[in-house]
Amino acid sequence: MFSKDLSSFSNFGDAISLEWLETNGIGGWSSSSLPGCHTRRYHGVLVAATNPPTGRMALLSKLDETLVIDNNRFELGTNLYAGNTVSPTGYEYLHQFSKALFPQWEFRAGGIVLRKTVAMVHGENSVLILYEALDAPAEFALEFLPLISARDYHALQHVNNQINEAVQFENGMFCNRPFESAPTIYISIPGSTYQHHPQWYYHFDYAQENYRGLDHEEDLFNHGHFSVQLKKGSSLAVIVSTENPMGRNARQLLAKEKQRRQSMLDPLPEDTVFRALALAADQFIVARSIDLKTVIAGYHWFTDWGRDTMVSLPGLCLVTRRYDDAKKILQEFARVVSMGMLPNRFQDDTDAPEYNNADGTLWFFIAVHKYLEATGDEAFILKNMLPVLGDIISWHHQGTRYHIHVDEDGLLFAGEPGVQLTWMDAKVGDWVVTPRIGKAVEVNALWYNAQCIYADLLNRNGQQDERILVNKNIDLTRTSFQQAFWNNANGYLYDVVNGVHKDPTIRPNALFAVSLPYSLLDAEQGCQIIQTVEKKLLVGAAIRSLDREDPNYVGTYGGDQLHRDAAYHQGTAWTWLVGPYIDAMMRCMKKEDARERARAIVQEFSRHLSEAGVGSVSEILDGDAPFHARGCIAQAWGVGEWLRVMGEYRLIG
Repeated sequence: MFSKDLSSFSNFGDAISLEWLETNGIGGWSSSSLPGCHTRRYHGVLVAATNPPTGRMALLSKLDETLVIDNNRFELGTNLYAGNTVSPTGYEYLHQFSKALFPQWEFRAGGIVLRKTVAMVHGENSVLILYEALDAPAEFALEFLPLISARDYHALQHVNNQINEAVQFENGMFCNRPFESAPTIYISIPGSTYQHHPQWYYHFDYAQENYRGLDHEEDLFNHGHFSVQLKKGSSLAVIVSTENPMGRNARQLLAKEKQRRQSMLDPLPEDTVFRALALAADQFIVARSIDLKTVIAGYHWFTDWGRDTMVSLPGLCLVTRRYDDAKKILQEFARVVSMGMLPNRFQDDTDAPEYNNADGTLWFFIAVHKYLEATGDEAFILKNMLPVLGDIISWHHQGTRYHIHVDEDGLLFAGEPGVQLTWMDAKVGDWVVTPRIGKAVEVNALWYNAQCIYADLLNRNGQQDERILVNKNIDLTRTSFQQAFWNNANGYLYDVVNGVHKDPTIRPNALFAVSLPYSLLDAEQGCQIIQTVEKKLLVGAAIRSLDREDPNYVGTYGGDQLHRDAAYHQGTAWTWLVGPYIDAMMRCMKKEDARERARAIVQEFSRHLSEAGVGSVSEILDGDAPFHARGCIAQAWGVGEWLRVMGEYRLIG
C-alpha cells in the first residue's frame, strides 16, 4: 500500500505533482492530483466512456467539499486559477493520502477527522465516494459544490449560454443534462438539501497543460450546492453516474468492487510491488464489446493501440493469470486484421482503425506464443490464431501497405516518406521525426520471431510441408540479419539498413535481437549489446531512446507539441524497455549475476510507484537527471513489461 503524509511536501508544486487514477473497465475514469487540484484537462470526478471504450466526456469536473462547524468554514477543495492563484487552499487540511485497493484521503480541520474513499463501479460510468467522520467535537455540515464541464475529454469548457441551468432534485438526488450532446449527470447525496444558484467559475488553470504548451484555462459551471448533516461515527455514500442510481446501495456496490479486486490478487504472490502492478494492470483491460476485450494504451489520452496491446498482454494478463481476458483480446484483434496487418490504433470515434505500423502485427505473434506457453491452450491457438498468422505471413511476402514486404534476402522492408511505422512514431504535421525507412533492426528481429513461431505452430498442427518451406525462409532471414546488421566497429547493431546506407545510431532497438523468444545473436554478441545499453542508455528504471553523445540527443521532454515530439524518441527514457533489457541479461549473462542485477533494477524501480501516477508506471522519463516522469501517468506496456519480467524470472520478494 502507498501512504503519504501530505505534511511532508515541501511546497504546493510537489503536492500536485502526484496523481491518482480510478478506472471502470469500459474506458472511463476518475482522476486528479492528490490534493484534488486539477492539473490536466483530463482530470475529473467522472470522465465517462459514452461509446465504450471511447467517446470519453469529462462530465463532472469537481465536487469540492466544505466542512461547517460552529459557524467556521473549512474548504477542503484546492484549485489553481490564472495568475498562479490557489483558492481555496484545502490541501492545508489534507493530512494523509493512501492507495491500496482504492485511493483514500484523510482531512483534519476544526477538530473533525474526515476520511474519503473513491471507487469506480466496474462496467459502468459510476463513481462512488464514501465519507466517514472518524472524529468530530459536535454535529457538523458537509457541503458540496459540483462543478460541471460536460465536454469532450480533449477539449476545454468556456462560458456559454447553451448550458442547461434547470435541475431536478428530490430525495437527495440531483439530475441535470448540461447539453443535448452530453449524457445526463446524476449525483446522489442521501439526506442532503440543495440550494439552486447557477453561476460560472472562471479561469481554472491546468499546470500540466501549460507545461505541454497547450490551452490551459477553463471555466466550469455550478448549478448550486448540497448540504448534509453528519456527526462523529456517521458516514455518507455518494454516487455520481450517467445512470439513475435511485434505489442503489453505494456501500454494497463498493463492497462488490472491493471483492472483485481482492479476488484478482488472491492467487498472486505476496509481494507488495507485484500486487500494486497487478492492480494497475486491471485499469488497462477494458471491454470493447459484450464478449471481447482490449487494452487502453495509457491514461489519460490514449485509446487502444495494437502494438501496445500485444507488448503488454503477457504482463497484464498472463503472469496475473487473467487467461480468459488474454484470449478475448487476441480474438478481438484477430477479427480486425486487414491485408496482413494489425490495427495501429482504434480511434476515438466510429472511424475505421488505422493500420500504419510495421511492428505491431509482428508483436501479435509474440503475444500468441506467450499465451500458448502460459496456458497450453493449443486447440484455441491452432483453430483460431494459426489461420490468421498464416494470412499475415503471406501478406508480408507478397507485400502490403506502406511498402511493407520481404526482400530477396529474407529481411522485411517497411516505410515510405511521410509515414511513421515503427514504435518510434513521433510526427508533427508532415515532419516524421525518426522515419526509419528501410529494414529496421527490431522489426526484423520481430519478423524472424514471427516466422519461428509460425513454424512451430505448423509443426504442432501436422503441416510439415509448409513448415519445411518456412524453415528455409527462417534460415535466410537469420543469415541475412547477421550480415546486414552486425556492426563490428562498435560491437552493436545498425539501427536501420536501407540499401548501402546503414545507420549506426545507438538506440535501444538492438535489444530485441537478443530479448525475443528466438535470439538472432550469440551470447558474446548479446553481452556486447547489454554492455552498450548499460553504458549509454540505461537510467535506473528506464532506457533512453538515444545515446546521450549523439548530436540529436534531447534530454528533457516538455514544451509544445513540436518540442515534445522532437524529444520523444531522441533521448527520452522509456519504462517499458527495461523488460527486454532484463530478458537480454537473463539470456546472455550468468544466471546468478543476471538475477542479482535484475533484482537491483526492480528495487530501484519500486520507488517509481510513489511518483507521478501513484501505484502505476509512467510512459517516459526525462533522459537527463533528475529523470522526471513525463507523458502518460499510467502506461500499459510499462506496467505490463515490469509485471512480466518480475513474474517470468521470479524477481519477487
